[in-house]
Amino acid sequence: MRRADRLFLIIHSLRGRRTALPARQLAETLAVSLRTIYRDIADLQLSGVPIEGEAGVGYLLRKGSDIPPLMFNAEELEALVVGTRFVRAFAGTRLAAGARSALIKIEAVLPDEQRARAQRSRIFAPGGWQTSAPLIDRLNEAIEQRRVIGLDYRDEAGKASAREVEPLCLAFWGGSWTLGAWCRMREDFRNFRPDRIIALELRSERFADCPEHGFDAYLRAIGADPITDTGQR
Repeated sequence: MRRADRLFLIIHSLRGRRTALPARQLAETLAVSLRTIYRDIADLQLSGVPIEGEAGVGYLLRKGSDIPPLMFNAEELEALVVGTRFVRAFAGTRLAAGARSALIKIEAVLPDEQRARAQRSRIFAPGGWQTSAPLIDRLNEAIEQRRVIGLDYRDEAGKASAREVEPLCLAFWGGSWTLGAWCRMREDFRNFRPDRIIALELRSERFADCPEHGFDAYLRAIGADPITDTGQR
């Protein structure tokens, strides 16, 4: 996490609190050391942010220093909370950390009534079962960087094969992930289950998102609308 993002999260975590927030809780939430939190708090205070408190007691923003709150209706708020819970549970380590930070930011700038409503949501996404989180992170990295990947793959029947693919997207189907890709061996689009990948190598070669076998072509091949079904505008 960038230091600027961490300082932003500290400020918003303190916003609107009536009791002091312990430095240890901040450290655990942001996955940094206590020393880092103490240093960040001191730097914020020196820069003029009205933070009050001390080590061992906790910290507050001085009364009257709140920033204007975000305004969501009930349905928007619950959608954001539930969405971040699902990302934290199923989307891999990197995106889970992003969802955790996003939820802190959202809840930190909400009025008390809306913050309480967000915390009362009873739609959950229990984590712990996802054993392929590091692999999801690597696949997501390959998609973002348009890097060719080599796969040792075992299909549903247990047959093993070596593939070289251009990864295009990841989709979650409620119980498992699939990787949508252009398979160079088959010269066609294929879907691969990450939990059936035996080994994965990110190659240095990068591929272009060409019209013939890029992302939009993949969506059309599976009968999806490139705009409607991906939420693009």
